[in-house]
Amino acid sequence: MADLIVNLYQKDFLKESNVKLKNEAIKIKRVLSPNADAVVSFVGKHFSQGWASEVKAALYKDNPSCFIATLEGEIIGFACYDATSKGYFGPTGIDPEYRGLNVGQILLLTTLEAMKAFGYGYAIIGGVSEKVEGFYAKYVDFLKSTAKPDLYNRLINR
Repeated sequence: MADLIVNLYQKDFLKESNVKLKNEAIKIKRVLSPNADAVVSFVGKHFSQGWASEVKAALYKDNPSCFIATLEGEIIGFACYDATSKGYFGPTGIDPEYRGLNVGQILLLTTLEAMKAFGYGYAIIGGVSEKVEGFYAKYVDFLKSTAKPDLYNRLINR
């Protein structure tokens, strides 16, 4: 597992990526606090309770640092930042039924743009496996760090 360090000033991620949602009915929104429980439930159901806990940290802020993708009023994906630690992107995930529609890509780029607008110069995508690293390589340039110990050494079960 590696941390990927992304320079947020390298480009305008959304404009320069040319990635478009394959279904125009999908909406990307910053989470509003009345929807926090629905987001936590979605993450717990489709991913893990650990990720649901991370998402809570991003949601329970004055200005939640979590974005969701919705289709016809249903949550189909999410992406957060500043959940586990300041300056970190993630967790992020898409309901498997809706993968292949560029939802993950748009959530990634939207979240990185939000981090840049909030004043971050760099984003850290933490704990990325080699299998997933290829996804990020398609959309952002990064420096790879495999330094140990890392943030995740503080986990109880590690």
